[in-house]
Amino acid sequence: MKRVVSVSIGSDKRDHQAEVELLGEKILIERRGTNGDIKKAIDLIKELDGKVDAFGMGGIDLYLVCAGRRYLLRDAKKILLAAENTPIVDGSGLKNTLERRIIAQLAENILDFKGKNVLVTAGVDRFGMAEALEETQCNLILGDLIFALGIPIPIRSVSSLANVARVLAPIISQLPFSLIYPTGERQEQNTPKHEKFFKWADIIAGDFLFIKRYMPANLKGKILITNTTTARDLDDLKKRGLRMLITTTPELNGRSFGTNVMEAALVALSGKKELNSSEYLDLLEKLQFAPRVVNFS
Repeated sequence: MKRVVSVSIGSDKRDHQAEVELLGEKILIERRGTNGDIKKAIDLIKELDGKVDAFGMGGIDLYLVCAGRRYLLRDAKKILLAAENTPIVDGSGLKNTLERRIIAQLAENILDFKGKNVLVTAGVDRFGMAEALEETQCNLILGDLIFALGIPIPIRSVSSLANVARVLAPIISQLPFSLIYPTGERQEQNTPKHEKFFKWADIIAGDFLFIKRYMPANLKGKILITNTTTARDLDDLKKRGLRMLITTTPELNGRSFGTNVMEAALVALSGKKELNSSEYLDLLEKLQFAPRVVNFS
């Protein structure tokens, strides 16, 4: 059996394990949180290096990405270099393939995005999703300045985000990651902030922990497109009045895993060190991954 481990700098309260079968191959998938401790994450990767088939880098991206440019995150590089023998991925391969594909599927079969107000909490984290949403002719707000930097200025196009990223991303990428994204125990906290943007949105999209950190108590009638949700998260979202939850990764043993986990599973399945976009798309076509849709009302 192949083994995939997502080493996350997030809370260990979200740890989970599942045995799945993909294309006839059994894979044991684990998520191991280090509560914001990057050194602990590095030590765990070094301990398991060469003993597992693929690592997922959880709770942090390797790059900030926008419009073809990539900005390497200083803290993520430290984690990446800990794996000398086992391939390690951060989920960006699926964000640029699966999530684009999912938005197109939703637009064709489930949701009419045209004219809808769509809030993506961080476009540099969900660049494939952001670009695909822009093509649907929705009213788009990218919340990178709002939620990552606390500057309440909405960005309304991917091209505008690219201009902002060229100036700020080289600086932001060198900051401690905990300053721009909730890590450890902060992932379990909800501090509503910038509520007017959530209120404006018909559809909220992006990384769930980023959304969870700032979402308001009232989500009545809204649609959420995300991933990495647990059964407890679903109960909370239902209480807040959410109308529909769509996760871009499939449900495994009662929860959806992050893109880094599923990407690591695909790499392990392939037996290669890394995959390109066409190889990811080929595997996704064979697996027939479809979005999970949960209607609360």
